[in-house]
Amino acid sequence: TVVPLLIVVYYALTDGSGRFTLENLTLIGGYSSVFARSLLLAMEATVICLVIAFPVGYALSRMRVQKQHIMLMLVMLPMWMNFLLRTYAWMGLLGINGPINTVLGWLGLGPFTMLNTAGAVVLGMVYNYVPYMILPLYTAMTKIDQSIVEAAQDLGASPKDTLTRILIPESIPGVCTGITMVFVPAVSTFAISRMLGGGSNLLIGDLIEMQFLGNSYNLNVGSAMSLVLMVIVLVCMSFTSSFDESE
Repeated sequence: TVVPLLIVVYYALTDGSGRFTLENLTLIGGYSSVFARSLLLAMEATVICLVIAFPVGYALSRMRVQKQHIMLMLVMLPMWMNFLLRTYAWMGLLGINGPINTVLGWLGLGPFTMLNTAGAVVLGMVYNYVPYMILPLYTAMTKIDQSIVEAAQDLGASPKDTLTRILIPESIPGVCTGITMVFVPAVSTFAISRMLGGGSNLLIGDLIEMQFLGNSYNLNVGSAMSLVLMVIVLVCMSFTSSFDESE
């Protein structure tokens, strides 16, 4: 685990001849818009996953055990399929001549350009990573004593009060874990942005891939980008961890 990280740090802080330099890090300033776009889209996808997963996780935690197993299998079922194949399927669905635009055409709407947009990238992130938000929330909510919720309702608490004063505080460990498990792969993804976003929606992961596998082959700059990305991820993880501990 440690040795590959040390190698990345070594390449990030050296030039092609192995001499120490900070030039690789300064060059990253020219890609600040890509870093900002990556963080923004990853945050959007994480928030959407949280909004979707919270009621789903609660509903799963209150089902009978046998039904829980069936529903969890349905949640995990897309994960059994190849990641690229799932993303490629969305290319067909979102295309100008795809099924979604076809149905909208029957309704007298469209066609709409949905592919090669930032919205398509966020959709791909949500579809691929929402199970990673559902599972920790479901695990946390199964530990909430249902009698506490019933007592709040008997004492006149509104659904909003029950949600904000019982369910959310008791689910904080699952929320923090889910945010980490979704945000980290979303901010570093490259396959989703390349397939659904087109060339105009490059993310950090795309830049790093280009430095290592593309025509602009440059191990040192690619390692510097990876190092900055690791720092961003560590800061986000420390924030969610500290919030979890304070709660």
